[in-house]
Amino acid sequence: MSDDHVYLSLAEGHDDGDARWAFGTGFEDPLHGVDTAVPEHVDAAELAARCLALGDDALVLAQRLAEWVTRAPELEEEVALANIGLDLLGQARLLYSRCGQSDGTGRTEDAYAYFRDAGAFRNVRLVELPNGDFAFSVLRLLVFASWRLAHFTELASASDPVLAAIAAKGVKELTYHRQYAAEWVVRLGDGTPESHARMRAALAAQAPYWSELFAAHDAREAVLADLHQVLAAAALPMPTVPPLPGRGRDGEHTEHLAPLLTELQSVARAHPEATW
Repeated sequence: MSDDHVYLSLAEGHDDGDARWAFGTGFEDPLHGVDTAVPEHVDAAELAARCLALGDDALVLAQRLAEWVTRAPELEEEVALANIGLDLLGQARLLYSRCGQSDGTGRTEDAYAYFRDAGAFRNVRLVELPNGDFAFSVLRLLVFASWRLAHFTELASASDPVLAAIAAKGVKELTYHRQYAAEWVVRLGDGTPESHARMRAALAAQAPYWSELFAAHDAREAVLADLHQVLAAAALPMPTVPPLPGRGRDGEHTEHLAPLLTELQSVARAHPEATW
């Protein structure tokens, strides 16, 4: 079947022609001309906590997407996933920088990314799960991008002008991430019996972790509407979302995060005074 209608519909309201380009390919500074002083009416501690959590989400999933380099089913998909990872890495860098400005520590993005242990990370647990097969990874990307897009759409009008600017740039990137993932979920779900079975297995494995996303943000109905639309086109059932004990936002993580961080942080920790 033709699945163009699914992701074209998802793109409504986000028709920027640059939405498909990765963070690393554009040179326009999203913070150009933005006053970086924390406004007096903004709770600096709350702002720092939000930026840290959103930065951690992006950094950890960027690392998981980087693991597909040399392993993706086709070169085109390898490049696409790498570029999406770069988008998320760019978001993480901006958010960590804002966190350092807001929490009064003046810490750099490297300090947040490379010199914290797993218990200090505040990412949702969905992003730290191992990649599994391609079906698992594109389904996770769909759910994450849909959720983050809803969040960033609201944050584009945040009281803090820096966070608002970061979110506005992120909306363009996340719109493409969601479209890309939706296309693959439909192709695999409505494809061969094998690909359909793999998508169903991915749904069953991930659904418990969706509850944490919905608890972390109040755009649940909008995100579920997105997922219903794509899953229906993919001939896949909408799973139940059972609550899962613990919260990554509170520093409670799966056993998979620490090894991921060990690999991510190894060079920086081995050469802590190095400049790049």
